Amino acid sequence: MINIRVMTMDDYDAVIALMSNTPGISLRDADSREATGRYLQRNPGLSFVAESETGLCGCVMSGHDGRRGYLQHLLVLPEFRRQGIANRLVERCLSSLEALGIGKCHLDVFKTNEAAARYWQHQGWTLRTDIDRYSFTRPGNENA
Repeated sequence: MINIRVMTMDDYDAVIALMSNTPGISLRDADSREATGRYLQRNPGLSFVAESETGLCGCVMSGHDGRRGYLQHLLVLPEFRRQGIANRLVERCLSSLEALGIGKCHLDVFKTNEAAARYWQHQGWTLRTDIDRYSFTRPGNENA
């Protein structure tokens, strides 16, 4: 049985291990222990882990800016896929955001991550072609 629960900082090492070993997931300085702690504190109860008898098998992080929600780092270990775990994780995020009055959510997928693109499109998410995302990084923070 898989238990979906709120992610805490006690989960950090296991979550980073999952992310580090999952193709398509990119870790940066913004995924440091300190930055993750700030994110979870700013967005309490909005990030989740999937736990099996043997340990964590999936995770997703979400937060908001007061108007829109954002999903990040959804992953499920290969041996646990096709069991609805990713859908359950995403639903927990969307329901939690909706309870805060946030009904629209965004996410980013690397153009090279075709499997993720297929997953999101299959789940009914719309690929936006009407906007381009621009990023700015202050010098000295290139890995953020």
